[in-house]
Amino acid sequence: MMMKTRLTLEGQIATITLCNPEKHNAFDDKVIAELREHLHTIRHTSGLRAMLLKAEGKHFCAGADLAWMKRMAQHSKAENLKDARQLASLMADLYQLPIPTVVAVQGAAYGGAIGLIACCDIAIASESARFCLSEVKLGLAPATIAPYVVSAMGARRCNKLFLTAELFSSEQAMAFGLIHEKAPDSMLSEAIEKTLAQLLLAGPLASQAAKQLVHACKPPFDSNLAETTSQLIADLRVSEEGQEGLSAFFEKRSPSWIKT
Repeated sequence: MMMKTRLTLEGQIATITLCNPEKHNAFDDKVIAELREHLHTIRHTSGLRAMLLKAEGKHFCAGADLAWMKRMAQHSKAENLKDARQLASLMADLYQLPIPTVVAVQGAAYGGAIGLIACCDIAIASESARFCLSEVKLGLAPATIAPYVVSAMGARRCNKLFLTAELFSSEQAMAFGLIHEKAPDSMLSEAIEKTLAQLLLAGPLASQAAKQLVHACKPPFDSNLAETTSQLIADLRVSEEGQEGLSAFFEKRSPSWIKT
């Protein structure tokens, strides 16, 4: 079966590439499993100094794959909970990777893609990149990614972005704290290479220690938070409202809560 992601180890840099541009690099349970396997390999490979997460094609990641969403909408709460726990574990694996992580973002970065960005240490986007946390329009919530997104952008900002599901630009994403830098579309690769080169100038142990220091200075995540968020999204997916929202999306109609 064709892989939807690719891991490349070159010198001191590990690169994970989302390589399913025909589907705008949308993720499903297979992508989640592949990414977790890649992160496990990176964690247990000596000599690596940094990791780059990037994507092929016009878009970084359009969020959840539509076929996967449709399939999960028909599954039980227990199956949805198992699925949500895997996504929560992916976010934790990425966030807790010992070496510095860099993400390159182009085009659309929607839904769970914003979780991947928030879990990386350094995020650089092209000027034309666009971001959206659209879950509430489907009767859902950005549950398992929320701890990392709120940590990156702050609760007050996330109140508006989570509740309105509005589209925001790379300039706004930088002002909000989601990304650190925006580059002209044609110079995104150059900006990424410059950042990776800067990372390699640091002492290997000092680099990891500095990352641990930042994590230690943040308010710690509640030990039960991953389970709480997994339970929440599983509840919403099988709820009457969640079922209606997903059905309306796939049927290309307005959900029942929008009065016409």
